This record gives sequence, structure tokens and C-alpha cells, in this order.
Amino acid sequence: MSFLAMDPPRHSRMRALVSRGFTPRRVQDLDERVRQLARKHLDACLSQDTFDFVAEFAGKLPMDVISEMLGVPEQDRKQLRLHADTLLHREDGVMAVPRAAGEAAFSLIVYFIEMVSERRARPDGGRDGADLTSALLDAETDGDRLTDEEIVGFLFLMVVAGNETTTKLLASALYWAWRNPEQLAKPMADPAFIGPWVEETLRYDSPSQMLARTVTKDFSIHGQTVPAGERLVLVVGAANHDPAVFPDPDHYDLERDTSALISFGSGRHYCLGANLARLESRVALTEFTRRVRRFEIDEAGAERVHSPNVRGFATLPVQVEVR
Repeated sequence: MSFLAMDPPRHSRMRALVSRGFTPRRVQDLDERVRQLARKHLDACLSQDTFDFVAEFAGKLPMDVISEMLGVPEQDRKQLRLHADTLLHREDGVMAVPRAAGEAAFSLIVYFIEMVSERRARPDGGRDGADLTSALLDAETDGDRLTDEEIVGFLFLMVVAGNETTTKLLASALYWAWRNPEQLAKPMADPAFIGPWVEETLRYDSPSQMLARTVTKDFSIHGQTVPAGERLVLVVGAANHDPAVFPDPDHYDLERDTSALISFGSGRHYCLGANLARLESRVALTEFTRRVRRFEIDEAGAERVHSPNVRGFATLPVQVEVR
């Protein structure tokens, strides 16, 4: 079971151990490497007049970052991303999990089982502390350590959730800014608007649209009582458009106060990867605006993903004019 679906004390134990390998400092130390990877992929993209922003940039950068964090070899990353994409894909209007998605999930699990087993089997443990897998293998609190099964579950979560959501965030940022040229003009002229661009996109079109929860005790809200044991679907996308919190919520505005956005959850289940997603997105969009004078999106050629939860683009053809 993923620790996302756990309650205390199991969730508290798991989060405490996992967070040892996912500290803000460890994330911040990635800044320069993320920038190098972004520039590398942009170099390839901008050698062409037109390219698919998702396939050539927004999809590659997060997978490279996550893979380097976990210690996944470069030659394996393309296949892992393919498995992650297949796992999340649903045919339009079909909610059932397709066979291909189940096979992709199995392949990812097998890959990480073998990776963790190989690390354990090395005489030195294969752990130099340089990557997150090493940190997870060595994580300890009062003599308590993560099991291999728990580590595999977290690596699986990182490659799927940590990769796909950032990919979708980047493409959505480009798309909605293009659709709102008066807003796009701000980060194109002033890098100080890159952070607000990321935050407003998280609010306006969150990559993760809903969360499922089981009610642990009776509670009342808006005149309705929800009994213990009921299942609730929390619609993040709707909460981020609540007019009681965000005035004129359907207006894409890079100068609004986004401090109340709920895209990364809240409380004890607040996303551990929030700092990483924000760092990657800020760096990626900073490098893009530094190199690109203007761009156009082929909206007719753009395709959205089919998923009950993840929202964003599967393809986003872009034509650019470099600076």
C-alpha cells in the first residue's frame, strides 16, 4: 500500500523515514543540475522551428530529474517514462483500468524490486548517500528502517506522480499563458513573474484534480453531515476555483494571491515533492523565456491526456522564435 493511503501511526512512521531522504536542502542542491538538464533539452528543441513541448521538453526534464534523484541509469529512463504514461492513460470515456496499464505497473514494480535488491546485494551496500534510493535504504529512526517493499512502493510513486504531474504543469503553464497574452507578456519581460506563473497555473489548472478519502469520524459541512466510513472525493480543481477564496477565479491572473491553493494537499498529507515540482517548473520556464522571444501553439494539433485524475497535455506542438 502506498503511504499516501495510510493513516497515523503507519503514515507518520513512513513519512518520517521517507522525509529523511527528501529534505528541502537535498532538493535545493539540485538547482544547478536541473538547470543543466533544462538547457540540454532546450538546445535540442530550439534547433528546430517547431517541436512537441511535451515529448521533447516537459516530459524529458522531470523524468531525468527524478531518475537522477533515484539513481536510475540514463539508458532506462525512456522506458520508465513510457511505463508511467501507459499506467495513467485511459481511453476517452472509459473508466476501467486497461490491461496495458496493469502491465505497465507490474513492469515498474519489477524494475524497482530488482534495483533495490541489487543495491542490497553489493558488498558495500551500493549506497554512497548520493541519491534518494541510497538515503531510503539507510534511513533510520530509533532503530526503525524501511522494508524493501516500502522503498519499492515509494520509488514507484516518485516515478509516476513525481514525473507526470510536473510534465503536465509545465505544458499547462505554456498553454494558458499563450491563451492569455497579457499575462504571458509579464514573465517574458520580467523573470520575477516566473514563480507567480507556476503558482497561478497550479491554481488554475492543477495537474492532479482529485483526491479520495475515507471519513474516519462524523463531521458536518455546509449543512450536511458525512458519517464515518463514507468515501469522499475531494475535487482539487473545484477548490482552486472557489470564488469565496479566489475572486474572479476563472480569470488567469499572474498577480493574484495564490497562497490558499490546494494543489499539493494540506496537513499531514501535504505533498513531499512540492518543493521539487516548484523548483523544476521555475527553472524550466526561466530557461525557456530566456531563450525564446515568442512562441505559438498549434492548438488544433494539441492533445489532452485521458485520465480520471491527471489533467494536462499529451502533446503540445509549439513554434518558436529564439532570441
